[in-house]
Amino acid sequence: MPGGSGQGRGSDPSLVRLLAGWLPRQRWFGGKGSPIEDLSIGTATELRTGEPGLHHLVLDVRQNGATEHYQVLLGVRRDLPERLRPHEIGVLAGTAGISGHAYDAAHDPELTRPLLAHMAGESVIGPLRFRRTPGTGIRTGLDGTPSTAEQSNTSLVFGDAYMCKLFRKLAPGVNPDLEVNLALTRAGCEHVPAVHGWIELAPGGDGAGGGPVTLALLSQFLRSATDGWQLALTSVRDWFAQPAPGGAPAAPTPDDAGAAGGDFAAEAGRLGAATAQVHRDLARAFGVTAVPAARLRALAAGMHEQLDAVAADVPQLRPHAGAIRAVFDEVAASGEGLPFQRVHGDYHLGQVMRTDTGWVLLDFEGEPARTPAERRAPAHPLRDVAGMLRSFEYAARFLIASDVSLAPDAADVLELRARAWARRNRDAFCAGYAAAGGPDPAAHAALVRAFELDKAVYEIRYEARNRPSWLPVPLRSLEHLAG
Repeated sequence: MPGGSGQGRGSDPSLVRLLAGWLPRQRWFGGKGSPIEDLSIGTATELRTGEPGLHHLVLDVRQNGATEHYQVLLGVRRDLPERLRPHEIGVLAGTAGISGHAYDAAHDPELTRPLLAHMAGESVIGPLRFRRTPGTGIRTGLDGTPSTAEQSNTSLVFGDAYMCKLFRKLAPGVNPDLEVNLALTRAGCEHVPAVHGWIELAPGGDGAGGGPVTLALLSQFLRSATDGWQLALTSVRDWFAQPAPGGAPAAPTPDDAGAAGGDFAAEAGRLGAATAQVHRDLARAFGVTAVPAARLRALAAGMHEQLDAVAADVPQLRPHAGAIRAVFDEVAASGEGLPFQRVHGDYHLGQVMRTDTGWVLLDFEGEPARTPAERRAPAHPLRDVAGMLRSFEYAARFLIASDVSLAPDAADVLELRARAWARRNRDAFCAGYAAAGGPDPAAHAALVRAFELDKAVYEIRYEARNRPSWLPVPLRSLEHLAG
């Protein structure tokens, strides 16, 4: 990770101690559960002098023998207002030129405002470079306030104009979210928020090579937008509240699910079409690679490897392992080459927003646990389709899993309803995707099932480790997906 200027100002040992105590309590910190072996300040850049002061820090945090890098906007005030006390880091004695109350300045509108001005003016301050998309103007003078939706990053909302995502955990090179969104903005894609600017850390500040490191992404704020996950849950809740069709206890059908007032199928179809259009734009922007059959065999081998590891840890998966392996083997034996391209990589209902003009896709960073190279690696676009199909399965069962007072027999009845809702919306999404020019999921059924089952196995490992009460959600869907 490149270094920068002003490091003497950030070397105050009292500040390092305060940061080491404060950092593990932040929800965006990725190293929870492991002790911090060492923390140092890689770069410290003064962005605003006076009262209050603003400093940009890159922290080098060593845990389990490896070093990760985190970004902090450090505010300093002689007197800290009550509204900022929940975000206080501690009190500095001033041994390195900084004195007063140190706090997370992402929560101080007075100190987020300069970020827009610097991007509009394309400032260069020490190792920091503020960029503006060519041909784009940036309104200055707006206050940024944190969104409550982010967890691994911090997003600042500037009025009704912009959303600025601060990447808390930094990775070498250009962040895929900036790389992809900027390419799609330049291509005129209507299904992503337009990029207005970004902030980067210059390469080689400490003599190291490599390209600039993305620190922040400024994009269009989606006014009157609604989260896809919440829309889907509203539909499920409405369907669960409907009386049984004809008063009969028989298993409901997907058509029955469509009779509910909050039917989501039309939106699922539109979402499928938007997904296909974004995939087309990604192919034009980044190209398409013809992948030989040997690559598919290697892909299936990786799926088998994950399945074996998770089945060894989670006994509930083992009854389904044979059927899952058969699907993976079918893909490996297909013998056909396929076109691979850039994809979203972590696609689900929480990554899409419904606006007045249609669906918009967000967060092209890829799966957080993967390396930057893995996130940029081409994949088949049906991997994204499978990710969204898994999200429909989760949305269908969210209310069941979260209701701890639900009796087992009532949960079984709702499970049948969940399957009907999921099937209706899965079919609508796939139909919309194929009609808009995406590869028809029905014509690649084995590949879609393999991607979806591989994702389900990943979910089972995650739930078993982090949310055991949620383990039935992916397991229940396996009962019919792997059957």
